[in-house]
Amino acid sequence: MNYSPDIFLNNLAQTTDTPYLITVEKAEGVYLYAPDGKRYIDMISGIGVSNIGHRHPKVVEAIKQQLDRHLHVMVYGEFIQHTPNALAQKLTSLLPAALNCCYFVNSGTEANEGALKLAKRYTGRMEIISCKKSYHGSTHGSLSVSGNEVKKQAFRPLLPDVRFIEFNNADDLNLITTETACVIMETIQGDAGVRIPGKAYMKALRKRCNETGTLLILDEIQCGMGRTGTLFAFEQFNIIPDILTIGKAFGGGLPIGAFIADKKKMQCLTHNPPLGHITTFGGNPVCCASALATLTVIEEENLLATVEAKGKLLESLLTHPAIKEIRRIGLMFAIDFDSAERVNAIVEEAKTQGVICYWFLSHPNSFRIAPPLTITNEQIEESCRVMLKAIDNS
Repeated sequence: MNYSPDIFLNNLAQTTDTPYLITVEKAEGVYLYAPDGKRYIDMISGIGVSNIGHRHPKVVEAIKQQLDRHLHVMVYGEFIQHTPNALAQKLTSLLPAALNCCYFVNSGTEANEGALKLAKRYTGRMEIISCKKSYHGSTHGSLSVSGNEVKKQAFRPLLPDVRFIEFNNADDLNLITTETACVIMETIQGDAGVRIPGKAYMKALRKRCNETGTLLILDEIQCGMGRTGTLFAFEQFNIIPDILTIGKAFGGGLPIGAFIADKKKMQCLTHNPPLGHITTFGGNPVCCASALATLTVIEEENLLATVEAKGKLLESLLTHPAIKEIRRIGLMFAIDFDSAERVNAIVEEAKTQGVICYWFLSHPNSFRIAPPLTITNEQIEESCRVMLKAIDNS
């Protein structure tokens, strides 16, 4: 086994000067294991990916069965294959009737790229509206509609005609006009530190988009797949997006994303020009098998029914005078402190004690908690004891 930190630091591109730097040999359920046997409780689900835990046996079995059939056979959209068909059928059965056509891609940011293209092509408009403090991915289009200027400045010029409004500010909805192709918004702002909109605001947003012929794209890459207690977060606001984007936990540990819309809208990508959107590996059958098994696990194990109770338990246990605020929906948390330095110290101390929590890119005074939905009450209690001790020692 090659666990050389020198190779990791020198032969693999780094995303920061301070990587988390634990060595992982195995993962199972809510746990990661180092080669020396040290066990870590994963309280962030690999940043919102392992909602049903690591290596769920039904997911592993589905992957193995697909491996015995075939791997990649053709670029997206040409060959009929059982597993992508079955995934599309299952996914659309769980969504409102207007979200009936799936385009499978390889990641969340690719889902957002496809959604933006679809909105511009369908409406014939160029203006895009997004929210301040938003995060939609790191590819050029997704970065263009993300609201963190510090992360964007070094890569300009980006997409033109992008406007930003305040999240959860009803007055700003008047900036959506008949010139606007789409509004792209995280249903729950994740990287901004778990910002939850009001129901009245979301209804007003939907109404304004209807009035102006603007498509509403809801990005549920981080907050979807049961994280908030419903399979999709938009269900809690009694609205339906025109385009939904998903990723992260959708694949059960393998890379897959999707943008989903009505077939009449999606059809415009097939002509003028043909191949208006194309991907080699989108809809990869092994990834689709993993995603299909993930949806099945969430449903058959009734995981959604326990999310809110587990979230309330975790929140009730994390009581400490140093905590400035806790923002939570379901099992999606931001824990605020007085400084980024203290957050860093807490995260590092918790890591030493065997619990993985993590930072937010755009809100450094908070750390994130988003454990697998399969976590037990006992595991929650153990994790909270460690995190409270880390706060004491920070």
